[in-house]
Amino acid sequence: MSDIHALAAQLQDRFGDSLQSVAVRVGEVTVEIAPGDLLEVATALRDESAFGFEILIDLCGIDYANYGQDEWATEESSGSGFSRGVDARTAGHLAVVTDELAVERPAETRRFAAVYHLLSVANNQRMRLRVFAPDDDLPVVPSVIPVWNSADWYEREAFDLYGILFDGHPDLRRILTDYGFIGHPFRKDFPLSGNVEVIYDAEKKRVVYQPVTIEPRVLVPKVIRAANVPAAGEQDDGDTDAEATATEQAE
Repeated sequence: MSDIHALAAQLQDRFGDSLQSVAVRVGEVTVEIAPGDLLEVATALRDESAFGFEILIDLCGIDYANYGQDEWATEESSGSGFSRGVDARTAGHLAVVTDELAVERPAETRRFAAVYHLLSVANNQRMRLRVFAPDDDLPVVPSVIPVWNSADWYEREAFDLYGILFDGHPDLRRILTDYGFIGHPFRKDFPLSGNVEVIYDAEKKRVVYQPVTIEPRVLVPKVIRAANVPAAGEQDDGDTDAEATATEQAE
């Protein structure tokens, strides 16, 4: 058994029903727990020598709205242009997105989560801890500052960008956006062009805010298909060398 799978089994044995799920993904153990168990489990992960996760490397928020859906189905694009005959299914300041997010989601769907990346120097191990907020409209999870003091600014960042509230944080303020900023820019339903823009008003002789005037749109990247590009050495109407280079870069 590898060290990673041994750690996963050890976590399952130690915390039992407190763990909602345990998985090994991309070379690390990912554990999901309920918000009510967060501080107890986090303290044990830090203090018990079998784990020794004394360092919080990072804390980030996640918005799972429309999780697993692509903006454009580019696999159906034609060889003669950039096909846009698809349905936009994620956030792009489009009406269809607003309509989808307004639809009541099933009770088992959870939208906001906080993810903690932990490091044990003593045991040379890493793991992830994930906690879902029980309420999508007002996402709240406990602050882990009493366990890892380095979580202070990380939690402020997750609050600023995702609107996740951390109960018990001593100074939960925005940390990246401007004063008076409205909304949370990393949420999937936040418009890509923003809500307001800044301009200089010549009459007032000062900078003012106004509703954004940028037309929202989603750009589709060019998709190069090997079937539509001649192989190196073949002649075509275009520059063979350039096309061969494009094929190599695409691969």
